[in-house]
Amino acid sequence: MHPYMLILFATTFFTAISQVLMKKSAQIEHKSWIYEYLNWRVILAYGIAFTVLMVNTYAYTEVEIKYASIIDAFSYVNVMIFSYLLLKEKFTGLQLVGNLIIITGILVYTL
Repeated sequence: MHPYMLILFATTFFTAISQVLMKKSAQIEHKSWIYEYLNWRVILAYGIAFTVLMVNTYAYTEVEIKYASIIDAFSYVNVMIFSYLLLKEKFTGLQLVGNLIIITGILVYTL
């Protein structure tokens, strides 16, 4: 596997972490509207998202776009897993089926 493909897989992991941080921040009652945006979770989440954007921009120059777009779809799977583990959210049967379709599509397309 191309090393830049592994980097793209890693960025899907960090994208999911960023989204979970945002959700965690949204669940907290803040003392004013400005603290909804200026707290460590949101700042860290945006920092991660910006870093992922920069890394992906470079990695896309080294990986064929047909593979990169498929790898990016894996972020949906990561978000579901992290939401379950960290936020204790339950997922529906349809969400599970959808994520299994994503995983199957990734495997079929890349193999």
